[in-house]
Amino acid sequence: MKIVVTGSLGNISKPLTGILVKAGHEVTVVSSNKNKVKEIESLGAKASIGSVTDVKFLTETFKGADAVYTMVPPNFAAADMKGFIAGVVKNYAEAIKAAGVKKVVNLSSIGAHLTSGAGPITGLQLGENHLNALENVSVIHLRPGYFYFNLYSNIGLVKNMGIIGSNISGDTSMVMAHPSDIAEAAARELQSSFNGKKAEYVVSDERTAKDIARVLGEAIGKPGLPWVAFTDEQAYSGMIQAGLPGEPAKNYVEMGSAMNKRVVWEDYLQHKPSGVGKIKLEDFAKEFARAYNA
Repeated sequence: MKIVVTGSLGNISKPLTGILVKAGHEVTVVSSNKNKVKEIESLGAKASIGSVTDVKFLTETFKGADAVYTMVPPNFAAADMKGFIAGVVKNYAEAIKAAGVKKVVNLSSIGAHLTSGAGPITGLQLGENHLNALENVSVIHLRPGYFYFNLYSNIGLVKNMGIIGSNISGDTSMVMAHPSDIAEAAARELQSSFNGKKAEYVVSDERTAKDIARVLGEAIGKPGLPWVAFTDEQAYSGMIQAGLPGEPAKNYVEMGSAMNKRVVWEDYLQHKPSGVGKIKLEDFAKEFARAYNA
């Protein structure tokens, strides 16, 4: 198969590319960074350098592809985060239609059933709508849980204040996913035969926020590390102090609030997948410890 992977060599796209190349597929990786060409080629893939805001570029890249993996790259400089996310997926949809692609695996998020009030997840929900409007194109929306690696943003807090936390209560059950498990799911679906439009949840583990603090604390030699639930205002202020611009900070606070209210998990709890990923919290804790001690 000829498969196009967007997302350059990110946490999901890189392992996904490796899996697909090893399986014998002809893979093209979309990146905005020309300095990534050699690394992409070293994986056995072809590089296509351009912007996801350029529909003409995307159309030319997608032509002849049997399947496309779509994801929205982060853009903390966007004046409207939700609008940027939805806009990129709209670009993908236009290019997919123009190029005649018939199979799409789209990276969305748990909580994408929500039409408002979920921060960046709301942008992904709008993006799902753009792809669902395509006629005669089969689309699977991968809805992974909260990314483990988002917890890396707490390293400074742990080192400077001896706590970990967010605007989520310690008793909140967190549904989480590891990039490698998401890559495995994306590869499986890209190589499968499916028709129509559907959403598929990708989950590695479910643990309370307090449990996350305990496991990560033990991994870094800080047993008893407390999870602290901040107010929305405190969470926003902390993100700003850490250097995050106001627009993404506002959206991440909104997302955290939606998680704290448990509404992000509602659809997932009604449609739990039969299987879960391989990487449990204790496995990720080893990665967290390496990053913490780096």
